[in-house]
Amino acid sequence: MRTKITTFLLALTLASCSVFGSLTSNTTIQPNDSFVLGNNEHGNFKVKLKNVSNHSLKVFMAPLEGGTHSPVTVNPNESVTVKTEQNTALIIENKSNEVASVDLYVTGDTGLSMGYKK
Repeated sequence: MRTKITTFLLALTLASCSVFGSLTSNTTIQPNDSFVLGNNEHGNFKVKLKNVSNHSLKVFMAPLEGGTHSPVTVNPNESVTVKTEQNTALIIENKSNEVASVDLYVTGDTGLSMGYKK
C-alpha cells in the first residue's frame, strides 16, 4: 500500500510540474511583424534572447489585462535576458523591411502560446 501511495504522489508531482522546463527555438519574424510569446494565462518565465538579425529589434512586455512596459532595444548579435511576470506576454517587434531572426531559450513556465501579429 505504501508503494502505491508513493508512486501516486510521485506521478502527481511530476504531472503538476510538467509545464515547468525549458525550450529552445530559432524564430523568424517577417518585416513589420511581431512575435508574441505567452499571450495566455501562465506562470513566470525567463527568456534569454539573441538577435541574430542585421538590424535592431524592440522587445517589451504586455500584461493580459492591457498596456505595455519595459521596452528594450536589442541590437544585432546582442543577447538580453528578460524575466516575464505571470500572465504577461513578451513581444518581439521587427519594425524593419527585412526578415528578423532570434534565438530563444525559455525557462520557467513553458505552457506559453506563440503567435504573430501585425
